[in-house]
Amino acid sequence: MATNFTTLAVGDSGKIIGFDQSGKAYRKRLLAMGLTPGTTFSITRFAPMGDPVEIKIRGFSLTLRKNEAAVLLIEKT
Repeated sequence: MATNFTTLAVGDSGKIIGFDQSGKAYRKRLLAMGLTPGTTFSITRFAPMGDPVEIKIRGFSLTLRKNEAAVLLIEKT
């Protein structure tokens, strides 16, 4: 079942399963950062106001804005 980052908490893990159709502008940028379908990640932390979110993916930490992260379709693992 596809979901987005708003349903995850710090420490949760997930797997990227695709991209939302509305995010074509961000898709290429996200792919370049290593956010490809099938890649697993974990939520490291959220900023105090909730934006941005830091994830641990492929051995490094990556920070995404909420509007960029909303483009990702994820599956909670």
